[in-house]
Amino acid sequence: MNAVNPRRWQALIVLAAAQFMVIMDTSIIGVALPDMQRDLGFSPGGLQWVFNAYVIVFGGLLLLGGRLSDLLGARKVFTTGWVILIAGSVVAAAANTAWVEILGRGVQGVGGALIAPASMTLLMMLFGHNPRELGKAMALYGAAAPAGGTAGVFLGGVITEYLSWPWVFIVYVPIGLATLAAVPALLPSVQGRRGSVDVLGAASVTA
Repeated sequence: MNAVNPRRWQALIVLAAAQFMVIMDTSIIGVALPDMQRDLGFSPGGLQWVFNAYVIVFGGLLLLGGRLSDLLGARKVFTTGWVILIAGSVVAAAANTAWVEILGRGVQGVGGALIAPASMTLLMMLFGHNPRELGKAMALYGAAAPAGGTAGVFLGGVITEYLSWPWVFIVYVPIGLATLAAVPALLPSVQGRRGSVDVLGAASVTA
């Protein structure tokens, strides 16, 4: 049996914040879309892909993210997901054409699809020893998702109004780097196990 992590509640903050940020990414762009359309030359129909590129890739690859978390280790997948999310955020913020913006959003979706299932695995490892603690942790973790969706609308409006639309993506960079810095001290290292990965199936579901 794994020893109880004395910093598990601090680790929960990192995991809940990750869930908050992943879900916030679906709503933070809403107010910024008209400015993005003007600057990047989106057609009215094409503008919806700024939203769709993230949501479709994120939803389509969640099962693959969970499988990779089992095989490679949840902490490794969690960390990789943040690296990918940061990279996608940089691409999306620096985009000067519509297709680059959509590409950046898709990359963000890949990162989110790795972060979300790995976070759940890590949470279970940290609190699975005590059903009462696990219930409290799950409640706090679960509340982070709707909070992120709600906060994204507000923060997206504030950022767009007082800064500019690229900042709705830039905000993920310092938060992601801070999360990566906290991982070694707070999150348990998880050994992977042998098994196969259905990459073709994940690609088919996403398509």
